[in-house]
Amino acid sequence: MSCCLLEFCRVQELRAVREFLFPNLRTTASENNNKNKQDEEMNWEDTDWGSWDTADAKDGGAVEEESVSQSAPWLQDCAVSLSPCTDLLVIAREHKAVFMSAKWRTDEAGQEEMTLAVSWSGTLSTEEGECVNSVICIPLASQKRSSTGRPDWTCVVLGFSSGHVRFYTESGVLLLAQLLHEDPVLRLKCRTYEIPRHPGVTEQHEELSILYPAALVTIDGFSLFQSLRACRNQVARAAAAGSDTVQPPPLAYKKWGLQDMDTIVDHSSVGVMTLCVFDQMKNASILGGFHASVKGSPPAMSQYVAVGGGPFTGFYYAIEGSSQPLLSHVALAVASKLTSALFSAASGWLGWKNKSEEEPVQKQKPKVEPATPLAVRFGLPDSRRHGESICLSPCYTLAAVTDDFGRVTLLDLGRGIAIRMWKGYRDAQLGWIQVCERRGEGESVSPTFPRRHAQFLVIYAPRRGILEVWGTQQGPRVGAFTVGKHCRLLYPGYRLMGVNSVTSQGWQLHTQQVCLLDPTTGVLRTITVPFHLALSDKKSERAKDMHLLKRLNTLLRSQEVEPDILESEAQSALLDIKHPAIKKQALESLLASKNAPVSCLTNITRALLDSLKGQDPEAVEEGLLQLCSSQLKLLQLYTDIQSLHSASPSTPSTEADTELSNQIQQDLARIQPILQRYTELMGQEAEWTRLGSFFFWGCLCGGSPITQVCDTLQNSGISPQQLLSLLLSVWLNREREVLKRPEAITHLQALLSALSNMPGAVDESWDLQCVSPWWQQVRTACSQSENAGAALLAALVAHRSAKSSITRLADSKFQSEWEAVSLELEHWAVCVRQLEDLLALHTLLCLPCPRGSPGGAPVRCSVKTLLESGRGGVADSVAKWVFRQDLAPGLLKEALQRKGQGHSQEQPAEEGGSTEQPHEEKSEEDDDFHRAAELLLSVCGRFPESLSPDLLFSHCCWEYVVQWNKDPEEGRYLAWAVEHLKLVTSPHIQQGIAVMMWNTFIVKRFSAAAFLMEKVGKAPKDRLCRRDVGMGENALTSFLGSCSQLLQTLIEADAGLDEVSAPELCVEEVWGGAEGPASIAELALEQRGVHYPLVQHHCLLASLLHAASAFRVRGVKPLSLFDSKGKNAFFKDLTSIQLMPSGDLDPGLVSLRQEFLLKVLTGWVQAQGEAAEAESCSEAGPLDDSWPSLCLDLGPLLQVNPDVLRRHLVCELYSQGLDLRAEQVMLEVEDKEVLGSQLLVLTGQRLAYALLHTQTRPGMELLARLPPMLCTWLKAMDPSSLRCPSVPLAFSSRLVSRTVEVLPESHAQYNLALHLLEAVDLLEGEA
Repeated sequence: MSCCLLEFCRVQELRAVREFLFPNLRTTASENNNKNKQDEEMNWEDTDWGSWDTADAKDGGAVEEESVSQSAPWLQDCAVSLSPCTDLLVIAREHKAVFMSAKWRTDEAGQEEMTLAVSWSGTLSTEEGECVNSVICIPLASQKRSSTGRPDWTCVVLGFSSGHVRFYTESGVLLLAQLLHEDPVLRLKCRTYEIPRHPGVTEQHEELSILYPAALVTIDGFSLFQSLRACRNQVARAAAAGSDTVQPPPLAYKKWGLQDMDTIVDHSSVGVMTLCVFDQMKNASILGGFHASVKGSPPAMSQYVAVGGGPFTGFYYAIEGSSQPLLSHVALAVASKLTSALFSAASGWLGWKNKSEEEPVQKQKPKVEPATPLAVRFGLPDSRRHGESICLSPCYTLAAVTDDFGRVTLLDLGRGIAIRMWKGYRDAQLGWIQVCERRGEGESVSPTFPRRHAQFLVIYAPRRGILEVWGTQQGPRVGAFTVGKHCRLLYPGYRLMGVNSVTSQGWQLHTQQVCLLDPTTGVLRTITVPFHLALSDKKSERAKDMHLLKRLNTLLRSQEVEPDILESEAQSALLDIKHPAIKKQALESLLASKNAPVSCLTNITRALLDSLKGQDPEAVEEGLLQLCSSQLKLLQLYTDIQSLHSASPSTPSTEADTELSNQIQQDLARIQPILQRYTELMGQEAEWTRLGSFFFWGCLCGGSPITQVCDTLQNSGISPQQLLSLLLSVWLNREREVLKRPEAITHLQALLSALSNMPGAVDESWDLQCVSPWWQQVRTACSQSENAGAALLAALVAHRSAKSSITRLADSKFQSEWEAVSLELEHWAVCVRQLEDLLALHTLLCLPCPRGSPGGAPVRCSVKTLLESGRGGVADSVAKWVFRQDLAPGLLKEALQRKGQGHSQEQPAEEGGSTEQPHEEKSEEDDDFHRAAELLLSVCGRFPESLSPDLLFSHCCWEYVVQWNKDPEEGRYLAWAVEHLKLVTSPHIQQGIAVMMWNTFIVKRFSAAAFLMEKVGKAPKDRLCRRDVGMGENALTSFLGSCSQLLQTLIEADAGLDEVSAPELCVEEVWGGAEGPASIAELALEQRGVHYPLVQHHCLLASLLHAASAFRVRGVKPLSLFDSKGKNAFFKDLTSIQLMPSGDLDPGLVSLRQEFLLKVLTGWVQAQGEAAEAESCSEAGPLDDSWPSLCLDLGPLLQVNPDVLRRHLVCELYSQGLDLRAEQVMLEVEDKEVLGSQLLVLTGQRLAYALLHTQTRPGMELLARLPPMLCTWLKAMDPSSLRCPSVPLAFSSRLVSRTVEVLPESHAQYNLALHLLEAVDLLEGEA
């Protein structure tokens, strides 16, 4: 077992992150990919490996990474931090940052994997010119008792070039901001609590250290933890209620001015340390001379190590108590970047009342305390060498430093010396791995023998693309991996903040110590190092055992080894391994190998067992001995069964067996039609149990002797219950093959009888009025199986076998001719009936979907899942089938009403949604529909209560609205959901479902659409619709129409509540044990009644919005058509009582409403005209024809005179040239005189176009004969306002006649109308 680089997470959307942080790098780097391929393939020395690991070092250690899209090394220019819990990754550059949170998703193979996806991105800087220099993610421990020692949330700490340090939540909300020094922040580091490994080790306190160019600030961890929790609670309360809260406590920190170093670029806070007595006396002698005095107890000191230049490394010691902690001014800096909405809600927290008072407080800089000077105690002087980074080991005794010479130096912090140096690692990134020794079984950890720990230094050399693992202090290289050149090594160096010696008891939090992020693939990898690599090869038996195990695995993977050589080599390696745990692992690897023959495995296992038995019984591990013994028995059983499968079968049958087979055949004849149809539609079989197939498949196929196989299995010691479970497993999971072999049923009955006769199978004390555990196991397996066909066959066979045994038991006890009645048979009757119903349901659900339908995998279920899904489980499954089949509501209703076979009806054009098709294709679709209808009727006959029409339509309605919510662009789904709802006959269920649809899916999008149209003052464009409502403009029109239909259905349902009583929902007797969630109908009956005027109010708004969107009405804001009471009542709960508008409205408001309705009528007329010009019916013609009547119905509700709407409609129809429709509407106009004046102008415009604009010779001659007054009037007419000026003269003649009829003789323009009539007659006569 060697080092391994394991993938544990993937980062998504890295390209988007790069483009957000680097707007100038939007072009791909495909050209550089080919250029850098050769540079990536570098050879590195293979030295300092273990004595026997050289042969397999490259095989096990080097991992080549396939990069998907090689890009520039942009990640090296960013500040990156990964939380130790690996649930948050922060990438920041300049003034921007991206927060990525952990999410779980299912990959293509069905495995769950963790990914990091963008949860927040934005700009962080608040001052001009400042940028992010450093970032760390600190997980904070939960304070709840149930999750003590677990992470509660993660705080993101960022240091800026302005000197500010700001603290954020995972969602980007600013919690706290501090200005502790006015120089740029160079580095942020954290130290958290660690359980001391040895007695007497100083317990280190938690702290956050902030490095500036000439200062170091350390914030106490306990103070920071409390302040962050208080600030987070403060923000949550402010966002929720806006109540005044207590300001968070100030931070306690210490500030040191680091002296005697020219430049400082990085640091490490080692923690509190105490010198030993010898070192204390040595230092006192050196500093004070021969007569120096020594204190009784050595002082505690905080050690800090800084790297940079002049000297290369500096060691600082601050004696505890030499500087008092400072208190920061939290109230001046906390939460300075909350949004305005949050501030308005939280007005008053921390003393801020309004915006005018907020600004001067933010501009005021907090007081910056001076630093306490701290001189360097000693250092490592090297005038030409400049340090770049320092990485502290987990035990705080070692540190690794990188410099500008490409060296990595290992420091002993206790002695202050360099103990090792590596060269050739320019721009290296460092990390540490601490590995705990695993104890064997039975070994305990005590203070006398504590568990050993080993530390490994991880070095990533980006210029060479190599990741190496080295043993410390003088250990060899134990692992090397070839990785990309642009990766980033992430080493937090801390764990969870807020944990102490009490809450850490039993703490088992798993954190990643070192992670490697590859920006080209987005893969996060962690390094696993076994403990034994820290031990020397000469002294470690475990290391030698691991080498033998590796050699054995290599041998087993080889394909060209002879069986004899494989057996001898594997046996030698297995016997040479000393450690029991590794020996057990080697044996398991050997038994799992597919290349080793059974005889080889048997001989090796027997040799190992003999070797263990020959040793001292006290020195042999009991678990390994039992494993060898049990595996040897299994190998012998495998050999015996294999030999029996090759023997010829002999199955003598008795008279009782023949009678039982005849009864089973009768049951099969009864279910044969539905079983045959199910076999045709069934998909692939599920994954089956290999062990059960090995035991019983030969018997089920008739190729093995059943009696001898069962005797062998009985002698092996396997219990009959386990054998029964294996038999049922192979029968149920190989359903497809079972249904193709009719003779398998007879063999199953023989096998079941043989297993039942085994000792210990059926309890001898079984009573007729008790349930047998043996047969209950069969029923449970059949009820839990999703393979309904095989489960039903198994149940029929088991039912007959159980009935036969019950009959024999009754005959032996009672000696009577009466038929035995038992509780067992009642359970079997229910089970068989349930499986028959399930088979019929599965046959329907497996029906293939037609072309063009949504499709999807059929929903498979078992008796158990149906019982657990509640009373609506069956209806819900059928509703999903209806959606997959794309069955229109009208067709579903037709299918439920079919009485006989062969009866067919044509599909309605408005529901089928299909164009004309060839006769053969249409006939094929009709046949498919008839077959589906027959299966549906069959299932409904078996579930008369669960699939009653109201329940089925209810679940179909809900299924379609759920599917629409997933894809709002499919407006047809919502429209069909409303159509299904209309087919529900019970107004109680209808109202409840409508209310649930409205509250769950509709009202949020409906209100967004209303506010959007109110804002833009017209039907919005596609981009705005998608941004605010989540759908396109065409889908928005369909959505608003469905909303209007839904509310209208709700109104009708509310009106019919008093006429009928609420229905009683029942379930079939055999399915009476269903327990689970309530069905949609049950939830609907629990809904409260609606407020009728409020529903009508919303229905009115929906109609207006639908009209505005359908005809692209401009210049009208729908919500402005209502007064303040009407606006306030919108989008409230439909069951609540709101103050509704009443009485006469403002005339200006009524005028706006009238203008809106007139524009709608104009839009409808234009649509009709365009459709007439295209010589095709407009879409949904009957629906279009309903718009005028809808506008006339809305008139009284909006206090608009309907007669004005009718006159306007007549004039618009004449203007469009639709004279016949105009004449029909004219009959309903009440004020004929005003209409006559309007029609007179239309007639004049038509005549003016015919005489003046066409300029024909007969027209000019007629114009000369007309009276001067009429000529002057005609010349004043403007035909351009007519949308269709060229109308046949016969239509114009009829229009003039109608005008003369409606005008009274006393009208001022009556004579003008007569002159027009004469002129049109003359023009028509000459034409």
